[in-house]
Amino acid sequence: MSSALYVGIDVAKAHLDLALRPAAAPQRFPHDEAGLSALVQYLHPRQPTLVVLEATGGYEADVAAALAVAGVPVAVVNPRQVRDFARATGRLAKTDALDAVVLAQFAEAVRPPARPLPDAAHQALTALVRRRQQLVEMLTAERNRLPLAPPTIRADVQAHIHFLEQRLKQTDRDLKQVLRASPIWRTADQLLQSVPGIGPATTAMLLAWLPELGQVSHRALAALVGVAPLNLDSGTRSAPRSIWGGRAAVRGALYMATLVATRWNPVIKAFYGRLRDAGKPPKVALVAAMRKLLTILNAIMRSKQPWTVENA
Repeated sequence: MSSALYVGIDVAKAHLDLALRPAAAPQRFPHDEAGLSALVQYLHPRQPTLVVLEATGGYEADVAAALAVAGVPVAVVNPRQVRDFARATGRLAKTDALDAVVLAQFAEAVRPPARPLPDAAHQALTALVRRRQQLVEMLTAERNRLPLAPPTIRADVQAHIHFLEQRLKQTDRDLKQVLRASPIWRTADQLLQSVPGIGPATTAMLLAWLPELGQVSHRALAALVGVAPLNLDSGTRSAPRSIWGGRAAVRGALYMATLVATRWNPVIKAFYGRLRDAGKPPKVALVAAMRKLLTILNAIMRSKQPWTVENA
């Protein structure tokens, strides 16, 4: 009999549902300081092989942190991957308790790698980057509302836009200060921004959400970001390659950076132009340019040498 123990935890705002593999009695803990302490006290002596949580927009952060600090191996996984696994195993019903069971089964079958707890500085950077995203989304929504706003609320919308613009500027200043405070991040920021098309917002996003940059192969990195072409062939049918999955926030930032690079980065501009001249559709050529730019960034971070046309 194997002594391996796999745990799934469904994280909600008010409570935490826990399931174990091999099967054991389900547990529920309140999602507060006392509940987290009880959760750690329950799991730590059992020495689980792996605990799996879904990324739930931030609610999972304190749970993962509490477990990691206690030395419990924990992996935070993409909810889409878990939903696909549940459908593949025939589990269509959905409750918090059932979700915990699926997560435990996922942990046992897939065994995603446990990741170390980010240090306090990286957590602070991630929080600022996430906040910047939120501010940009709110600002975009308000700007879209303004042209259609009736006179009775137009001044209010304009005032909110002004407030959000000021908060965004302050957040950018805070990000710059955080990056400058760390010699490692300051160097990485300078290296990344040496590439035409990469600005401070993209750099902060990459450092916060793609710590593997410069540490893994360009193929692994493309898969992490979700710009690797995936086969969709079956029998005699050969479908066009497509991209999906990966880290959407990083992919969005890379997309915008690549749009700029196709105009101002001579290497990316020439690469994109060759693909278009060869008859590739604009979106296909742009995704290929995203992979090319990501490969360049990965090589720069690995070599610690700033961008030049020769080393691109």
